[in-house]
Amino acid sequence: MVRRAASDDGERRPTTIRDVAAHAGVSVATVSRILSGTYPSAPATRSKVMKAVRELDYVANANARGLAGASSRSVAIIVNSVVSPHYAHVAQGVQAQAALEGKLCIVGTTGGDPERELATVQLMRQEHAECVILVGNVVNNDAYRERMADYARALALAGSRLVLCGRPTLGPDVPALVVEYDNTGGAYAITSHLLSAGHRRILFLGRREGYTTPDSRLAGYRAALADHRVPHDPALELDGTMERSEGYRMIRERLAVGPPDFTAVFAGNDLIAAGARQALREQGLRVPDDISMVGFDDLPPSADIDLTTVHVPHEELGRTAVRLALQRGQDRTQPAEHVLLGTHIIVRDSVRPLRPGGLG
Repeated sequence: MVRRAASDDGERRPTTIRDVAAHAGVSVATVSRILSGTYPSAPATRSKVMKAVRELDYVANANARGLAGASSRSVAIIVNSVVSPHYAHVAQGVQAQAALEGKLCIVGTTGGDPERELATVQLMRQEHAECVILVGNVVNNDAYRERMADYARALALAGSRLVLCGRPTLGPDVPALVVEYDNTGGAYAITSHLLSAGHRRILFLGRREGYTTPDSRLAGYRAALADHRVPHDPALELDGTMERSEGYRMIRERLAVGPPDFTAVFAGNDLIAAGARQALREQGLRVPDDISMVGFDDLPPSADIDLTTVHVPHEELGRTAVRLALQRGQDRTQPAEHVLLGTHIIVRDSVRPLRPGGLG
């Protein structure tokens, strides 16, 4: 039941921001800034304010008032880039489902800059988007999670909803939906596919510590090695971003110091695989005759290069995000709902069983 403050005539009235400020022992301006997600407050101050919000049920009241007067007909999706096939396909799913729901789809890009992403979320809140969907890889540190959690609460106050699409939760008490796919399970399965073919020296391309997507895929790779009793060799993990040029660079640099000390390559995504394949060919090495290779995503150019890879349900990811975010009759201030979509291997012709006595 919603708590209400008493008025001078004894009537119970809706909780106001002044009530929250008085309860927390801070100024009205401080409460406003913290709830808008733009105030770099001390953790103790933020904790006091959010405790007062919960105890007075101010979020529920503000949310109800916001929904009562809301006329938004838009959903927002924020991606690193619209050029990347991964983001483009997820955005297509968002657009398709938004159209079915009678909503306008607004697309924002960040170039992978966390500060720009935070600013774009704030802009979409000000534009009264009915939901804000964040897609894909992101730096995963405490400062970022804390600020984004504040923005999730600010969106809830405005009657909107934050959806984390293809990335992990911000915490159990943050009012945000999580719709992701099984990165770790997919990486485990594709690594096991290589191991079952006899490969033991598997080069991983695209390690990037602190970033959610490569961290999850690397975790699956390492888990598969451990379960197959193959020693983990950090020298077989190469740092790089999720771009085609990086796959080319990593292989070129690896082969510049000597002949291959690996029999297979696990590329962090299909773009990396395409670049790596080009570098191998320039050195006279063929896939799969000389080096086996797998990727991740099942997007162009995987079919063109006959690449065994992990299929990700990109468009369904976007559709699910919109469907869940627009569901009515739910308290948007409740802890996150988490949906995990499955992945599976697409077997093509880029893996060759290792002959007995081969390297590894």
